[in-house]
Amino acid sequence: MKGYVQVYTGNGKGKTTASLGLAVRAAGAGLNVFIVQFMKQGDYSEIKSLSKFDNISVEQYGAGKFVKGKPLDEERASCAKGYKRLCGLIEAGKHDLIIAEEANVACSCNLFSEEDLLHLIELKPDHVELVITGRGAPDSVIEKADLVTEMTEIKHYYKKGVVARVGIEK
Repeated sequence: MKGYVQVYTGNGKGKTTASLGLAVRAAGAGLNVFIVQFMKQGDYSEIKSLSKFDNISVEQYGAGKFVKGKPLDEERASCAKGYKRLCGLIEAGKHDLIIAEEANVACSCNLFSEEDLLHLIELKPDHVELVITGRGAPDSVIEKADLVTEMTEIKHYYKKGVVARVGIEK
C-alpha cells in the first residue's frame, strides 16, 4: 500500500483527535502505528486508551510545561531527542503509520526548523503514511503534503472560560 503525507493544521479543535482516530482505524486494520508527541509530557487520557493496543506505540517529547515565548532548554533538549527518534522511526520503515503530533507547533516555536519538517517528508519510505499535526503548518510543508486539512475555529467555549476537560480536551 502506498503511504502519503497528511497535514492537520489550523486554529480549530480536532487536529490531535483526527490523528488519533486515524491511529485507531489503522490499528484495527492490523497496521503498526507510532505516535511521537512533541511538546507534551504527562498522563493524557489518550495515552491510557492507546496503551490498550498492541500495535500502537506513543512516545512524548516535551517538558510538560506550556511554551509561551522562548522555550526552556529542557523543552529544546526533549524536542531534539524526539526529532532524532522520529527520523530513525521513519527511516526504519517498520511502521505503517507515523504521527508527528504538534510538529508544526514545535517548528513555529523554533524547536526545530521548517527544513527539518521537510526532511521528515523526504525520509519517508513509499509505504509509510506520515501525519504531521499542529497549528501553523509552514507553507512549504503544506505544498509537499498529499492531503491537508485545516481545522477552522468558528466558536469555542474556551473563550467563555471553560478549561480543558478530562476525556474531551485532555
